[in-house]
Amino acid sequence: MPTVAIIGGGLTGLTAAHELTKAGREVRLFEAAARTGGAVVSHAGDGWLVEGGPNTLLETPDVVSVVNDLGLAAERLEASPAAKNRFLLRGGRLIAAPMAPPKILTTPLLSLGAKLRLFAEPFRRPRRRSGDVSLAEFIRDHFGQEVVDYVMNPFVAGIYAGDVAKLSTRHAFAKIWAIEQTHGSIIRGQIAAMKQRRARGEPAAPRSVSFVRGLQTLTDTLAARLPAGTVRTGAAVESLLPGRPWRVIWRQEGATHTTEAEAVVLALPAAAMARLAFGTLGERPLAALEAVEYPPVTSLFLGFRRAQVTHPLDGFGVLVPAIENRSVLGVLFSSTLFPHRAPAGHVALTVFVGGARQPDVARLAPEKLLAHIAPDLSELLGVSGSSVFVRHTAWPRAIPQYNLGYERFLDAMAQAEASHPGLFIGGHVRDGIALSDCLAAGKRLAAAVGKYII
Repeated sequence: MPTVAIIGGGLTGLTAAHELTKAGREVRLFEAAARTGGAVVSHAGDGWLVEGGPNTLLETPDVVSVVNDLGLAAERLEASPAAKNRFLLRGGRLIAAPMAPPKILTTPLLSLGAKLRLFAEPFRRPRRRSGDVSLAEFIRDHFGQEVVDYVMNPFVAGIYAGDVAKLSTRHAFAKIWAIEQTHGSIIRGQIAAMKQRRARGEPAAPRSVSFVRGLQTLTDTLAARLPAGTVRTGAAVESLLPGRPWRVIWRQEGATHTTEAEAVVLALPAAAMARLAFGTLGERPLAALEAVEYPPVTSLFLGFRRAQVTHPLDGFGVLVPAIENRSVLGVLFSSTLFPHRAPAGHVALTVFVGGARQPDVARLAPEKLLAHIAPDLSELLGVSGSSVFVRHTAWPRAIPQYNLGYERFLDAMAQAEASHPGLFIGGHVRDGIALSDCLAAGKRLAAAVGKYII
């Protein structure tokens, strides 16, 4: 039976392995780290449940399919109704983001002029663009600078930890780019998309979900359900020799091994793909990916006694605009979002720092970082005293930035595939950074491999 080699054991690689195995293919998955799961890391102990990486999963149809395949529906958790509020910061105040048109009229988040421009947007003439623009320019064109500063800037900090003036609209926010192409108005296009989802029996927007024991339940279960011998951890792939079959050269515990495969799937971070040698001459067709920007992000999971925090924590969390000059990108109200994240009588906050906005802050030692963010937590949430629980997780290269000019990286991946039949590339560098995007990428890759191997 033809073997498929999958290089990278994050959510994309694991999903591809699951789908190919389900289709009767033989798979070998290589992961250089000691564990699979990539950025999905959940820790439980002493009544606390910590997510060191992503905190939620958007429940798309692909996610539902895989969760049901794995028999995890009973462990699935929807975000609490109490987390409905999404707070933004303006003038040092936490303001619930207006989620419905009537609330836009009364919100103190935006000035009267900004509100009038929002309501006028559906009636503007369609714009014809000759090329890509930054997200800041795109949103400014539709809604004005105030919406860029107080809505889109913090939103981007929460998703990409990126710079709204550098991110590509076409690549980082492909859906709203496409909406402008087809509808002209972003608001009209979003209303049409909501109607289409309802017609398909889907919720107006994907639900945020997790699992009783955290998001690592998903990646652990994907790995555990694969046939024995499929997954090799601590296995660093050093080079690929294209052909039919391909030869995969990898090292584990100081020894070099070779595995033959009919197809090779790359589900790796950009830098790892850039280093990968191809052929007997050690060429690096993906070397350009070394230039993909990955700013550092650190998360601090902090536990407090309930009496130490005066804010009701009646929401998902708060995102902080750069214009507010704070030390944090945002704070997630973890114990509100899902149950059993904190012991009785306690609350949990997950604080995010760094990103493209303040990369040096992400690199501070834990003790210095705690002191650095303490004033923000005190002023914004009424936090007093020291935390009773701390979990520090640093990601020196956290999230790929789909900045302006990103097509050169996409072209490099497409060219590598075209030049090497049997090579398939996907994951957060190509298909989107959300967990749901990475899972969908795994399904896409498996389907492409299935068509290649007859």
